[in-house]
Formats: sequence, structure tokens, C-alpha cells
Amino acid sequence: MVPGPFSVDIVIPNLNGRHMLAGCLDSIRRQTWGDWRVIVVDNGSTDGSVDWLRTHHPEVQLIALAANTGFSPAVNLGIRAGSRPLVFLLNNDTELAPDCLEQLVRAAETQPDHAFFAPRMLSFHQRHLLDGAGEGYLRGGAGYRLGTLEADGPPYDRAREVFGACAGAALYRREPFTALGWFDDAFFAYLEDVDLNLRAGLRRPALPVRARGPGLPHRQRHQRLQVQRPDHPPVHPQLLWVLAKNYPAGLLCAGAWSSPSTRGCGSCSCSRRASCAPTWRAGRGAARPGADAARLLRTGRPTGGRPGRLAGAVSGRAEGEVIDSIMRRRAGQGRGNRLLRLYRRIFL
Repeated sequence: MVPGPFSVDIVIPNLNGRHMLAGCLDSIRRQTWGDWRVIVVDNGSTDGSVDWLRTHHPEVQLIALAANTGFSPAVNLGIRAGSRPLVFLLNNDTELAPDCLEQLVRAAETQPDHAFFAPRMLSFHQRHLLDGAGEGYLRGGAGYRLGTLEADGPPYDRAREVFGACAGAALYRREPFTALGWFDDAFFAYLEDVDLNLRAGLRRPALPVRARGPGLPHRQRHQRLQVQRPDHPPVHPQLLWVLAKNYPAGLLCAGAWSSPSTRGCGSCSCSRRASCAPTWRAGRGAARPGADAARLLRTGRPTGGRPGRLAGAVSGRAEGEVIDSIMRRRAGQGRGNRLLRLYRRIFL
């Protein structure tokens, strides 16, 4: 079959995930959208994954690497090996609902101005809970999967625009993805999608991201831990690299101290989140002092130039969605939100 204009390359990175590949690949076979090809990039597995794929799934295009190159280099290699107009990046610890791919492709078809598309992801073992429904962003450099550990339902059961897509399951248009320069190979594991989402927002014209309500990959949430090599540094240096690459020098110097406070968004305390706020206002104050800087943060309206584009990419709405998501999760756990409400009132 000749690939069509909405044909999909499904790229799956794998490291010692043979026990999960069967469920993942079987769920792809059951998709109601049939115009796709699977590319698996094996990152030096020692559990027999390569032999198993060659025996049980000869239709898969297999790229077998001799050693673990890290997440970003592996998926970049898989994406470059394909040629279809759409790329669906998928972790091997997922199983797709039968209409997941169709829903994402239909979104790409009906939303030509959007470049990335994020499905709703559920926890594999607690399927009434979300693993994420699009990516949010905190100004200290950390991403946050909106809806994490929240009950599946409103506001995540409808399509909406979000800051970015989680690379664990995301549909990309090949052309703008290539124009952005792929994932940065310097990110061995973690934050590569945050960096890409931020670069997409900084680009002019910006590349908007759409989150789909339907289409549910169930995620086991443990494979990404296997990507990290024993001698690889913790996430802090990568968080600083996100800031160094994308933030203006003045804002970077003013805010570098805040980046460790945003690490691990899902579990950090309210006080750590609030500690990021003064640094952004100081950085924006250099361009628009006083009340104008505070207004810009709340509205997310850029004033021009790279600092303005950054404020537009990381708008009050983008961060506000993260704060609201965390507050809903904490409320569901019976925890208070006083400091988060204060943070939202002052800075958003």
C-alpha cells in the first residue's frame, strides 16, 4: 500500500522491554487506523528483545544498536529511518485503545495549524486515574504531565490546546518536527520533550499543541527508569540545560537558582513551587518594569523579542493549568492548597 498524506511511522524505543513488547505491538495491530508502519529502536538490550522481535514480529523495521545510546539519540535515529508525514512516538510500556491512532490522525487532519498532538494516558494498573493529558510547564524549567494521578474525566475528556506533548505517546508532523532540529541528543533521558515543547513555543510562528480527549494509551510507568544508565548524572544538570538553551542570559542568571526547586513537579511541595515566582518577574522586569511585567505574566501576551516570545510560550495559562492540576490532585488526596491558591492569585 502506498503511504497516504496521513500515514504514520510509529517509533518505539526499547531497552530490555521484551516482557512489554507483546502487549504494545498487539494493541497497535488492533488499531482502527491502518496506514502505519512500526520502527523499533533497540538500545542494546540484553534480555533477548532483538531475537524475539525478529521471530515474532518480522514486519517491524528493527534498528538494533550495540549499546545504550540514551532516549533522544535512539528515537531520533528511528524517526530519521522513516519517511511518513506523521510520526507517533510511543513508549514500549503502553497499550493503545483501538481508536487511539485514528483519533490522533483525525485531529491532525482537522487541525492543520497544530504540529503536535497528545493523547490522554491512563495508569496501566489504576485505569480510573490519568497518567497525563498533555504537558504543562513551570517557569523554572520543569515540565508536568497535566492530570497526573487525577480521576479520568473533566476537564481532560475534551480536545484542547496545551503547552506540549509527552514523548511517551505523542503524534508529530514530520516537517515541523524536523525544522525544530529533532530531540536534543544531549538529553540522555528525561526532559527532552520539555526542551522540544519549549523550542516549539519559542519558534515564530509558534507550533501549537493539541491534546485529544479520546484515545487512551495505558502506561505502566516504569520503563523510563530503565533508560537511565548507572553513571548518568541526575536530572538537575539537564534541567539547567533546558534553561541555558532557551532562556535569555539575564533571565537565566536571575532564575538559575530556582531550577532545582521545580524538579519532580508531581511531588514537590507548594513552597518549592512558589519560590520560582520572583525570578521570572525579575527577568521580565528588565524589559517591562513594575506592574506591566506582572500583567504580562498573568495574560501571557509577549511584547516582542526573545524574552517576549518566552513569556508567550510559558504563558500564565500554561503554568496556571499546572497549578490547577496539582491543586485538583492534592484536593483528591485530602491535602490543602492554601499556598498554591496564594501563588495563583499573586503571579497568575
